[in-house]
Amino acid sequence: MSAATTASPILEVEELSASIAGQQVVESVSFTVPATGITAVLGRNGVGKTSTLRGILGLIQRRGRVTLAGERIDHLSTHKVVQRGVGYVPEDREVFAKLTVAENLALAERSKHPRRDFVAELFPDLVKRRGQMAGTLSGGQQQMVSVARALLNENVLLLVDEPTKGLAPKIVDEVAAALQEASKTVPILLVEQNLEVVKRLAADAVVIAGGRVVHTGTARGILDDEALTMRLLGVSAEVHS
Repeated sequence: MSAATTASPILEVEELSASIAGQQVVESVSFTVPATGITAVLGRNGVGKTSTLRGILGLIQRRGRVTLAGERIDHLSTHKVVQRGVGYVPEDREVFAKLTVAENLALAERSKHPRRDFVAELFPDLVKRRGQMAGTLSGGQQQMVSVARALLNENVLLLVDEPTKGLAPKIVDEVAAALQEASKTVPILLVEQNLEVVKRLAADAVVIAGGRVVHTGTARGILDDEALTMRLLGVSAEVHS
């Protein structure tokens, strides 16, 4: 792991299991997230990456230990976990289509002093579209709304699920740049299939297969090793330095 992991982790997950409608989707996941930078969660489709994030948040039934900044949160309901400073960017954006951009953002504000200037600087296009209905935005613009909602608040940890899925390359770059900037002030646990984005953003990586962690290490240590990437992820590590 990187040097950042020598400090006390912001998140410790121990033997986390989770199920949906009685079907187990996470078997026994254990890993830590450093207090700085971006940690990627990697794995093939359907191995439990999204369910791991949802289990941490309590969005699905879970067992095991989840410790945030030294405090166990696995017994807490989702809204209590969020109140402790865990931001969440879901996989499918989940914007309120019939509300404006401004209304979507206002609903996400949890503190008396939301970071509106920070969000406006990261996403100037959203400022121009404040009065536009979120449902009429492009997929990339909706993703920006989803990320912006999480960044409005002072979080201690940000969980981000597939932020670049289905986006055009230019928008992928903009979203990645926003996450890179955000990671300077808040650690991020990132589920991402785009390995070029992972290599650009992540210091550390956790690989899940069959609902279990099968490898941890530096992101580059995995992605710079063609054979290891193919074995763990089933894809070529053809990403640019």
